[in-house]
Amino acid sequence: MRIFGVGTADQRSRPHEALDEHPSAPIPVVGPGVGESIRVPLGETGFSIFPLMLGAAEFGWNVDLPTSHALLNRYVEFGGNAIHTADGFSGGRSEHIIGRWMRSRADRDGLVLSVRIGAHADNPGLGSVNLVRAVEGSLTRLGVERIDVLYLDASLDETTNLEDTLATTEWLRDAGKIASVGAFHFAPERLVEARILASAGYPRLDVLDEPYNLVRRTEFEGDLRLVAAAQGLAVTPSHALEHGFLSGQHRSKSAMSGVRGQQLRSQLNRRGIRVLRALDVIAAELSVPVAAVSIAWLLAQRTVVAPIVNAFATTHVDELMQGAGITLSRAQIAELTRAGA
Repeated sequence: MRIFGVGTADQRSRPHEALDEHPSAPIPVVGPGVGESIRVPLGETGFSIFPLMLGAAEFGWNVDLPTSHALLNRYVEFGGNAIHTADGFSGGRSEHIIGRWMRSRADRDGLVLSVRIGAHADNPGLGSVNLVRAVEGSLTRLGVERIDVLYLDASLDETTNLEDTLATTEWLRDAGKIASVGAFHFAPERLVEARILASAGYPRLDVLDEPYNLVRRTEFEGDLRLVAAAQGLAVTPSHALEHGFLSGQHRSKSAMSGVRGQQLRSQLNRRGIRVLRALDVIAAELSVPVAAVSIAWLLAQRTVVAPIVNAFATTHVDELMQGAGITLSRAQIAELTRAGA
């Protein structure tokens, strides 16, 4: 919605001065985004977020700085408030880009910032020394004093003593450098060990990130989901669209090239085509984009609070945000689940 004005009296009295914009130009109404009132608790972290986290994996890699800032602005305009990055994304450039964007704004307290650490080449793993260095490095690149949710990335380090890691996160939390702790790529057994240590006074894990979507289900569905539900973990699955495949925009192998093309081509099999057909039917029934239906299916899954999604253009953000407003019927959920089985 826009309103139209004729400018201030002071502007009208100086008709020959150069103005950035004609005083009768349309002025956008400033107000909350449509999703401003949509918030869900992020487990027991104490934070409430929009049920879709904007991922920054592409920032500084396939998405340049101006486009990255445009994506962030569009997400926040809609009412989104949860941003996810990692110290290893683009060698830290993703954090630099987000930091520059945040310094241009005055609403830091209204944003929930999550960072995954443990995969940066300079500070790999979850050992105490590297953990502290990684957090300090992320804080510096982001230009903030606190990380709201620190995800511990165990994908490259499954041997470090978990008690030492949690003791270090306790020090980081007490020092005000982090607010809460999450896990990435944790086996069910390690989650159980972490809960036992939490009962002894160490910081508890409140959030879990495990890659999960309609065509990638084996790793999460099973013991991991059972443990997550039993512990009340808020699940924020990454790779929600499987590198863009579940957006429905990539269906020809001949048009796919590079690393991402290989990832996409691997999904163009009988099951992948079956999933896309099911998505097409439901998207047509609801008059929404295919990507939004993929997000809606995830949000309908037990324990899932907010998928982490990456985008390349503001139009992608527009499509993805619709997923939080869709309620799929039981029949539609069952059809998609069968298609991806």
